[in-house]
Order: sequence, then C-alpha cells, then structure tokens
Amino acid sequence: MRRLPQDYPVNDAASAIAPLMYNAVGGSTIHWSAHFPRLRPSDFRVRSLDGVADDWPVDYADLEPFFDLNDRMMGVAGIAGDPAYPPKSPRQTPPIALDTLGVTIARGFDRLGWHWWPSDSAIITRDYDGRRACNNCGPCDLGCPIGAKASTDVTYWPKALALGARLVTQARVREITVGPDGRADGVLYHDRDGRVVEQKARAVVLAANGIGTPRLLLNSRSAQFPDGLANRSGLVGRNLMFHPYAIVRGVFDEPLGGHRGPIGCSIISQEFYETDLSRGFVRGYSFQVARGLSPISTAIGGLVGDRVPCGL
Repeated sequence: MRRLPQDYPVNDAASAIAPLMYNAVGGSTIHWSAHFPRLRPSDFRVRSLDGVADDWPVDYADLEPFFDLNDRMMGVAGIAGDPAYPPKSPRQTPPIALDTLGVTIARGFDRLGWHWWPSDSAIITRDYDGRRACNNCGPCDLGCPIGAKASTDVTYWPKALALGARLVTQARVREITVGPDGRADGVLYHDRDGRVVEQKARAVVLAANGIGTPRLLLNSRSAQFPDGLANRSGLVGRNLMFHPYAIVRGVFDEPLGGHRGPIGCSIISQEFYETDLSRGFVRGYSFQVARGLSPISTAIGGLVGDRVPCGL
C-alpha cells in the first residue's frame, strides 16, 4: 500500500494473492502481532510420519538451543509446561493476561475438552533487557511505539550496532557478486541517491523473505551462474508457499473488552495439530485466539474488510 521507492515492487496483476511487501529496519517484525509458537517435533519428520514433502536434515532437539537463544534475545512472555511441546526453558516474562475475552474462550475450550494454553508472545510484560513492558494499548500490528514488542529493530539491531555493525538504510541490493571460485563475495546495491555501490564481504547472508530472496538470486546472473545464483535446479522462484490463515469472528452478548491488550496474543490451541486422516488431509492446524479490534478498526472492516454499513 505504501509503494515508496524503497519498497519492493511486486507485479501481482495475475495473482489472486497480493503479498504484503515493504522494506524497513526491522522488516516484517514491525508489522507482526508477535504470536510466537515454535515448530513441533513432528514438523521435522513429515515424510516419515505422513509420506509428504521431505524430512528436515535436523530435528527439534537440534534446534532447541537456538529456539532458546532467540527467546532470550527477543524476550518472550509465557508460561512453561504446555503439554503440546517438549519442556521449554523458563519464559523471560509472565504471560500476557487472558483478560475477559481469553477467559471466556478458555471456558469454551474446557467444555469441549480441547487443549489450550496462554500463547507465547514476543511482547514483554515486564521491563526486560532495557525495554519497557507492554502497556496494553492494543494495535501491535502498526508497530510498537515503546519497544515492548520484539521487532528486530529494538532487539537484534542495537546489539549488532554496539558490536560494530554498520547499518545502511535506503539501500536496495541489485545482485550478489561471486568470485572466481563461484562463491559469494559481496553485493552491488543502489544507495539512497541511486548510485551503484559495491560492497565486498567474507560472508553474505541472504534473508529477504520468500519473494525478495529468489528475486536477488535470479538477478545474480554471471558466467558461472547464467540462470541465477544457486539455481542449477531451475526451481528458484517456484513453489512459493504463503502462511495461510482463516478468521472466524464471534459476537457475544456481554462485553469482552477485546480491544484491550496485544491483538494477536491470548490463547493457542493445538488440539488438531497432528495428522488425522479422517479429516481428509495430512498434517493439521492451530487455533490462535486473537483479541478484537478498536471500534474504528472494526467499523472500517478490520482484517477481513467487512465494513460496517453507514447509517443512523
């Protein structure tokens, strides 16, 4: 929607899906709701368990130390003991309060006998690592003005800068360069004035999401890689997988105060996470019980664009 010069241009005219794409220091963590579930052990073994896709070359236990490290860097509000997971390390701050909405939904899950747990949230409920605790103002997906939500511009970047990293803003990478040995040795980028700058490096980390990453690889053509870097298979830029979700809204007779607190974080239920072939498909899904929106956001259609009709 911004369509600023530094944002990614995406031609989605022939697509039924318009991806949310923009550039910013902090990336998509500025926009995310900070709902923070981990993968589960079965996610790494889908070929072995369900005969689909491929097993990962690592498993949950291999990644657990890095899950824990990332939790400490980001600051997670939650409570240990969720039976849906192997034991986790203590969370950095207490869980976000369920409030009236969460308690109401939890009673419903209890009556159905379904799993639920206060969701891990990358939003601190107490001061942590130099950042202020959440004040429950609500619209986390617009960016957190006090830094309670763990976007990478307030978590990883300050630490990197303190250790000597240099952050260049309004710079758009054009291609990754390679040396005579075929290994990445830097990038060419356009600076804020449009000039092409070459930056050499001992290592190049490419982390530009599911659209920006293959675009840069395909742009990085050379004599060694005429079809783009890392594209000998011809599959770079294909098989794009989005993060799909569906929304169910409910209307209650009593006020639930759904506009209070972080929008995306209340309860998680993984009652239907694992494969049950009686449902007609493999793998499963989670329930993320989110809070409601403010009156104005609700009136203009909220997340689903269902606008409240004008009238008296």
